[in-house]
Amino acid sequence: MHRYKELSVWQKAMELVVEIYKITEKFPSHERFGLVSQMNRCAISIPSTIAEGAGRNTTKDFDHFLAISLGSSFELHTQLVLSNRLGYVAMEVVEKMELELAHIQNMVVKLKKSLNV
Repeated sequence: MHRYKELSVWQKAMELVVEIYKITEKFPSHERFGLVSQMNRCAISIPSTIAEGAGRNTTKDFDHFLAISLGSSFELHTQLVLSNRLGYVAMEVVEKMELELAHIQNMVVKLKKSLNV
């Protein structure tokens, strides 16, 4: 069992969740149950899945949950791009978040490699 709160990738992903919430609170109200909900759930899924995997009994399980977390990060990226195309988010914000997501994705990949599964 891993101590997820000590993982820098979990900490960074938690910061990302806060940023996404701040971004989506400015979306049009008609997106509340659509894109806003989906983006918030994706963002939350990244650190939550890392934590869930860290609590599993095997390294193989942890590796699997890290892969799911990685998938959520790519899903969130897609939603950010769509948000820009719909005019909800400025390109500068998307580019900043892309850098954050890329950093988290790299951290997840490195953590997965360190597990030697």
